[in-house]
Amino acid sequence: MLIWSDTLLVVVAALAFDALIGDPDWLWRRLPHPVAVIGSCIGWLDHTLNLDTRSAEQRKLAGVGVVILLLVLSALSGFLIETALRQLAFGNLLIGLIASTLIAQRSLFQHVARVRTAFADGGLAEARRAVSMIVGRDPDQLDEPGVSRAAIESCAENFSDGVVAPVFWLALLGLPGLIAYKAINTADSMIGHLSPRYASFGWAAARLDDLVNLIPARLSGLLVAVTAPVAGGAITTALGVMWRDATKHRSPNAGWPESATAGALGLALAGPRRYGERVVDDVFLNAEARKEATPDDIGRALHLLIAACLLQAAIYAALALVV
Repeated sequence: MLIWSDTLLVVVAALAFDALIGDPDWLWRRLPHPVAVIGSCIGWLDHTLNLDTRSAEQRKLAGVGVVILLLVLSALSGFLIETALRQLAFGNLLIGLIASTLIAQRSLFQHVARVRTAFADGGLAEARRAVSMIVGRDPDQLDEPGVSRAAIESCAENFSDGVVAPVFWLALLGLPGLIAYKAINTADSMIGHLSPRYASFGWAAARLDDLVNLIPARLSGLLVAVTAPVAGGAITTALGVMWRDATKHRSPNAGWPESATAGALGLALAGPRRYGERVVDDVFLNAEARKEATPDDIGRALHLLIAACLLQAAIYAALALVV
């Protein structure tokens, strides 16, 4: 229990450091970001092992090997760093500072807020440029409601992947769990696609990412639903929409925070959208609600994000006090 108490203190410290400092550009211009290091490793393995001359089965096995290697290397590096720092007087604070670089509360808020600010400063064209930094869909095909809805959906989904899930695995398994999660999530974003090149090679990364996000996605939906009143919504409505619509999403996990956000904001989210030349004909979450999202709705989503982050921090702080 003492070890878990220390880990919970690390979680609280990491959340505080991330909220106060975030990802300082001046630092990452001089040093490689941990995620960039992980991404470079994945890119090298992709280039080396994902060869067109190999069969689909061979590429699938190679992808499984890549995931195993990433898990071993990331967990081992986290274990060595954590073990070394725990020997120091302020080791937990240092571990929390390192962990904060892999949590995205502040950076998520900043990226989504830029879209709302862009509407005021430069209109739709500027907002399209801002939203293109956080979504994969073609921004030139989006009108004002489309850009607003894309920013809100990105906020909801990345709250789960970038905040709740990393913190969950940090609390459960310490720094090894956090770094391993980021390695899995980064691999999924790089190679976990259904394109001809990655359908086989990225299969293991995509399936494992679905698995490790299973619990955090549902937790993120609950956090959003409980904080619905800060955005003018009702907890019961957000919970009801989430319970009814979460499984309608094409992702086994993204539907939970997105449907909770839809219910909290009184908006219809997801639905048909375009990625380059490909149109994804998804159903709407909270389909009976208003579909014309506005820049003001982005602001309400940001209020939800802040409240949900504060609630999460309060929960872990309470656990640290009682354990």
